[in-house]
Amino acid sequence: MTIDFDVDTLSGMVPLRQAVFSLGSNLGDRMEYLQGAVDALRATPGLTISSISGVYETKPVGLLDQPDFLNVVVVADSTLASMVMLERALAIEEVFNRVREVPGGPRTVDVDVICVGERRINTEALTLPHPRAHLRAFVLVPWLEADPAASLVGHGPVAELVRNTDTSGVVRRTDLRIE
Repeated sequence: MTIDFDVDTLSGMVPLRQAVFSLGSNLGDRMEYLQGAVDALRATPGLTISSISGVYETKPVGLLDQPDFLNVVVVADSTLASMVMLERALAIEEVFNRVREVPGGPRTVDVDVICVGERRINTEALTLPHPRAHLRAFVLVPWLEADPAASLVGHGPVAELVRNTDTSGVVRRTDLRIE
């Protein structure tokens, strides 16, 4: 188990840090679920959304026999502890009846914490940065749109990661928009 503590976290004060969330949905009214999840993040005390990517339609990864996803990335500034952000993400999934029957299976909504500032955490509950974010075009492409200067801890600039990733299954849906 690795946790990168800083003095402020240990004293109960958490500095303002950038947090990146990846949201996806491939069941039911996908846009309604994504909008609801973004609204729930927006309503979270201690979290201020600074940027939201456009909506992307993406092919599933891993378990391929399932509907395509709609994905967005939300970039926020936050004073919340990383574990509190994870708890909020899981609570949002629960509100929208996320079921975890099959790993990587279909879902109403998925809210992943991708990174929180420069934090490096590796516990049973949370790994930051997200251990597969650097490989996932459905995270990287919308993230680059939301924050063109983004960099992923331990992996470098997101723009470079996108250049080295197969993005063929990621299509910007200009007809859809998160409010």
